[in-house]
Amino acid sequence: MARNKTKKPKRSSQLRQAYRATKRLDPKLGLILLATFVGVAAVVGVLIWLLLDTIVFAAIIGLLFGSLITLIVFGRRAQAANFRELDGKPGAAAAVLGMLRRGWKVEPMVAFTKQQDVITRVVGPPGIVLVGDGNMNRLKPLMASEKRRHAQVASEAPIHEIYMGDGEGQIPMRKLMRRVAKMKRAIKPAEMTDILQRLKAVDARRGMMPIPKGPVPTSMKGQRGNLRGR
Repeated sequence: MARNKTKKPKRSSQLRQAYRATKRLDPKLGLILLATFVGVAAVVGVLIWLLLDTIVFAAIIGLLFGSLITLIVFGRRAQAANFRELDGKPGAAAAVLGMLRRGWKVEPMVAFTKQQDVITRVVGPPGIVLVGDGNMNRLKPLMASEKRRHAQVASEAPIHEIYMGDGEGQIPMRKLMRRVAKMKRAIKPAEMTDILQRLKAVDARRGMMPIPKGPVPTSMKGQRGNLRGR
């Protein structure tokens, strides 16, 4: 019996999709990438030619370096464009944290206010991380309530709170993922599995909650996968 195998999109197709999505948000992307490629390839090629006096090898190395640096610039501008699009939208923190690698469990909108202030939960090596996104005055009592709720079933797992934003005591969106990823490890993978099972009880007690109005950003994992050739 024949098996149904899902064909993964080719690398070139993934890059085209990522380019079109980023170009929509960054109209100057094409010119910037072209200038980067030509500039880097030319400079590196000339340097190699002057050092080794071989134009063929210089051209090859120049093209390779030009391609590499262009991909790096493309990735950074794609990420920056996504951040600009997400800024101010409910669930933005969850979309950014969705880029975390394996070993993390992101649960968007575990709590929110009518004004669309949102708390996202991340479970990973540091324990439980509650990330607030919105107005600090409204988020603080909501965060305190969520910490108490999670503490009831978290056992010995640490519970951290982070507020995303550009104000005092907040973490800017562009630095959020790195800040969470670099937090000190406090639990082992087996403990994380146990915590996730315990948290099901917290989520079950919430009942059915209405989703806040307005567009909710999707995860940026797909964008990262396109750039990495997943």
